[in-house]
Amino acid sequence: MLRIISLNLNGIRSAWQKGAENWMRANVPDVIALQELKAQQADLTPAMATPAGYHAYYHPAQKKGYSGVGLWCRAKPQAVHVGLGHSEFDAEGRYIRADFADYSVISVYLPSGSSSPERQAAKFRFLDVFYPHLQTLRAEGREIVLCGDWNIAHRAIDLKNWKSNQKNSGFLPEERAWFSRMLDEAGWVDVYRRLYPDAGESAYTWWSNRGQAWAKNVGWRIDYQIATPSLAARALQGSVYKAQRFSDHAPLLIDYELGERER
Repeated sequence: MLRIISLNLNGIRSAWQKGAENWMRANVPDVIALQELKAQQADLTPAMATPAGYHAYYHPAQKKGYSGVGLWCRAKPQAVHVGLGHSEFDAEGRYIRADFADYSVISVYLPSGSSSPERQAAKFRFLDVFYPHLQTLRAEGREIVLCGDWNIAHRAIDLKNWKSNQKNSGFLPEERAWFSRMLDEAGWVDVYRRLYPDAGESAYTWWSNRGQAWAKNVGWRIDYQIATPSLAARALQGSVYKAQRFSDHAPLLIDYELGERER
């Protein structure tokens, strides 16, 4: 079995203080995909930088306290690739990939466009760059899973107030069409949705800090594990963990049937 956890931390130091590391370790994942580190390598404690039992790899943003992704892997990867090869977005620390013998895991953090029209324009630029990259990944013929915060709710079932959000970043028609194209044309699979096609409010992974969004479960499903079809078909079960809060996002855990665990 292969167990993968994806979590947007909204700051690794903050999430650790709230017990995120203890929860993740208790679930014994093979790979942990982290987003929004909000820390430079020098800011990490020794336990974060070299976690016991894991090989840790990070792609921090150049800007302090901003963005950044990481991977914790129980087995040492055969190769690690940092960045997309695109200077604008590599400076923001949005992509890291680990290759194992039978599969690859990617932690990705797509831009949010909610803060300004300029950031929405950057988000669209990222989507333009990322789609051909996704096509290239599919052409490799490897089993791959992309874990992370995609900052897009795909369908109406994926957020509480979908009618009032149709003109807001994260649920724009252009973003949703891009997501559909990724699945329908590029051939990727939304693993959690494949497992639980009708899951609504239980599937939300992010809640605004405004109002009482968490208390009222006014959420969005914007954190995904997106996999190649044959790997997605071997997904056994998934869950969104909400018993504790480590971040404004909830962890997404999925188990795959993939032979013996690599060590």
